Amino acid sequence: MTKSVAGTVLFVGLVLALAACSSDYNKAPSVNPNIYPTKYKQEIVATLRNLLSDPTHVRNGLISDPQLMVTNKEQRYVVCMRFTERDPGTNTYGEPDTRIAYFYAGTLNQLVKAKDGQCATAAFKPFPEVEKMCLVKHCT
Repeated sequence: MTKSVAGTVLFVGLVLALAACSSDYNKAPSVNPNIYPTKYKQEIVATLRNLLSDPTHVRNGLISDPQLMVTNKEQRYVVCMRFTERDPGTNTYGEPDTRIAYFYAGTLNQLVKAKDGQCATAAFKPFPEVEKMCLVKHCT
């Protein structure tokens, strides 16, 4: 082999080795999707404050503790809640609303109305924080 061919082979080998190392460097760190949601109540209240038409008139708040549940073939932490909100048009309270919160990596990812039976086995406990919601971020 001539010097120029050997140098080219060495250079190409070095570039390939560096490229292999850099592909690992560019990979996003893996995230554990099932970190226990420690601030689940605060996140739910903040989200409901934006979702409900009248967040200042909610009663009968109930919530479950986070539990792992299989959803869409994957296991995720979920929280079930139930509350009754006032209809701002009639100023009357309707039927209780049951919602389910999905968490990813310890953070609220989705809060939707629960489908029939989704929260059937939830162990509800009082959720007074939802009954004390107000329209500003920090209420006293």
